[in-house]
Amino acid sequence: MAAEIGGFTAARMAAPALRPAAPPPPPQPWRAVAARSLRTVAAETLTADLAGGTNGALHAQMNSEATTEITSLAVTANSRRKTKIVCTIGPSTNTREMIWKLAETGMNVARLNMSHGDHQSHQKVIDLVKEYNAQNTDGNVIAIMLDTKGPEVRSGDVPEPIMLQEGQEFNFTIKRGVSTEDTVSVNYDDFISDVEVGDILLVDVKAKSSDTVKCEVVDGGELKSRRHLNVRGKSATLPSITEKDWEDIKFGVENDVDFYAVSFVKDAKVIHELKDYLKGANADIHVIPKIESADSIPNLQSIIAASDGAMVARGDLGAELPIEDVPLLQAEIVQTCRSMEKPVIVATNMLESMINHPTPTRAEVSDIAIAVREGADAIMLSGETAHGKYPLKAVKVMHTVALRTESSLYNSTTSPGLVAPAQALYNEFSPSQLSKMFGSHSTMMANTLRTPIIVFTQTGSMAVLLSHYRPSSTIFAFTNEERVKQRLALYQGVIPIHMQFSDDAEETFSRAISCLLKAQHVKKGDYVTLVQSGVTSIWRDESTHHIQVRKVQG
Repeated sequence: MAAEIGGFTAARMAAPALRPAAPPPPPQPWRAVAARSLRTVAAETLTADLAGGTNGALHAQMNSEATTEITSLAVTANSRRKTKIVCTIGPSTNTREMIWKLAETGMNVARLNMSHGDHQSHQKVIDLVKEYNAQNTDGNVIAIMLDTKGPEVRSGDVPEPIMLQEGQEFNFTIKRGVSTEDTVSVNYDDFISDVEVGDILLVDVKAKSSDTVKCEVVDGGELKSRRHLNVRGKSATLPSITEKDWEDIKFGVENDVDFYAVSFVKDAKVIHELKDYLKGANADIHVIPKIESADSIPNLQSIIAASDGAMVARGDLGAELPIEDVPLLQAEIVQTCRSMEKPVIVATNMLESMINHPTPTRAEVSDIAIAVREGADAIMLSGETAHGKYPLKAVKVMHTVALRTESSLYNSTTSPGLVAPAQALYNEFSPSQLSKMFGSHSTMMANTLRTPIIVFTQTGSMAVLLSHYRPSSTIFAFTNEERVKQRLALYQGVIPIHMQFSDDAEETFSRAISCLLKAQHVKKGDYVTLVQSGVTSIWRDESTHHIQVRKVQG
């Protein structure tokens, strides 16, 4: 039986009857997603009510019938890329035309690198991104991330590049304005205190005086003006948030950016300090620490616990720590974020060669695939889109490689590390535990039936939870909060859509489906998994949680 409700047909299993399975579909080309090869299985509808009675028992009704119709008409599970793409905006892409093209090609987050440009140039980009978002209401949302410069130690200006030869002695001094064949100034007064004899800088440190560090060149090369200096295994004793950073953070508050990427975070204290400031400014902006300093690794757990996610900033991480440790640290950071249900971005050098060349190296393609396979929520382009010659091609390559990699992943047998395990409840349980159980089983149901998931959220928590479980299908997250919509743009597999909610649940469901039909995210006859759960209830009673499978009516 099927009952039409608010423009849907709700699947009802009152009289279960097994029907013979339909023959498998014809072979698909290699670009076809792995989900198409799934066998037809029994469709399952679960409606669970947490009774308000004295015993608080959980009553669940589970009925199933084999339905090839659902499987054959379902939206293809992996037809959309789930891993998000962060693009750094710079001279190559800071026009209206290019931002529109980046968004259409695959950009999900626009990154403002405060190490370059000024507030006026960044204001222009912010205004353009907001203009794009105002014109696109079908789920193609572009979030804005402000990336602080942080405490950088750099060499001074040189009239022309200095060629350093292996074995040559070379000096760095804290005296300002020095530039000779064998000595260059440094912009950091405590450089002498931080560096010890035997440290590895760009060169080996041999000795130091009150204002100069004497070095021996290990690997020769060209030294240009304002080069970033790292001491292997050490971080500079500078504050993570500088005076310039605070000015930039204030600029971000004034412009309602969605995320701060905070450079050179060493401990959780920095995160708490920034969050306290944002709370005092009544600013709803999430904080993403960049894990890029040696000091951050021992404090990794506490930093991520205090934050709203993390970025694996591999450039400086590989400069301060042995380069062979970077892949292991990347995997550890990704796994730590996933275990805490927080988004993680893998950044730096992903398509570095495409700054000057129209095609990537095979190693770069593998690098993207590894980040996707590890479960990163987002992957980032820096110079490739900021000042590269082929910014749109770089985004297209990243999109294509991520999509192709994802097509092989969503199988709990072949990729157990990506698909989060189902949750079990023991003894007493809290509302958050119950939400986790429903998030887990909603994912299981959507994966079985190969249907997209629709969730309505005011805080974003249920959409985030569903993203954590990595369903093979798309999560359409409808929210009546603009800030929540923007924030969800970073989460893997989530397409956030802003829509005002009606007091009538069925009317809202119907409008949501109309929105998806109009944007061609679904079509008539498709099935969707509808989730009504979460810590904050919308329409339902506090004690009632629902998972429904509905058929879309035109």
